[in-house]
Amino acid sequence: MATSLEGPVSRHLNRRISIPLARGLARTPATPNQVSVAAFGLALAALWLLAIGRNVEAGVVIQTSSIIDGVDGDLARAKGMASRFGGVFDATLDRYADAAIAGGMAWFALSYEGQGHALTAGFGATVAFMLVSYSRARLEREAGAEAMPALLGVASRDVRLLALALGCVVGQAYWTLIAVAAVSYATVAWRLLRFQRDAG
Repeated sequence: MATSLEGPVSRHLNRRISIPLARGLARTPATPNQVSVAAFGLALAALWLLAIGRNVEAGVVIQTSSIIDGVDGDLARAKGMASRFGGVFDATLDRYADAAIAGGMAWFALSYEGQGHALTAGFGATVAFMLVSYSRARLEREAGAEAMPALLGVASRDVRLLALALGCVVGQAYWTLIAVAAVSYATVAWRLLRFQRDAG
């Protein structure tokens, strides 16, 4: 992914770790697709940790997953293994990971925060995350990659994951889900309005 299309957390925080990791892995048999699976596995681990009430550890794992998710692209370029399938595979696993994290946070909010509407919040957040990703993919196709920096908004995946991770660490999964979902829906609406204006 081009640097101009990266969110601020990836650009200023995650890549300080993911780039050296990719360079190190370039000297091993590891493949980009294996790294994508590892990032997804960490999201599943976060779900499990939330299910057993280990919210602080889950928050750390969520942010770690976000960092690892940035390794595969750099590794693919370093090894000359970039492919269209790899991009689609990574994006698909990212959507499953988002759902797993939102589901885990909803489970934690229901079981440990006593929030009766936690499952509704989790469902709403999952839909919001999918719409942010879908709207970006569709706008890239319709407007072109060169127009995307002006259409990204504030709810990029790296920002969402950091916010969710922090919400887990402080034990406020329910309200974090609601807040991040609201910003995500607002981002989708803003993208559509901005595209409508620019497209005439």
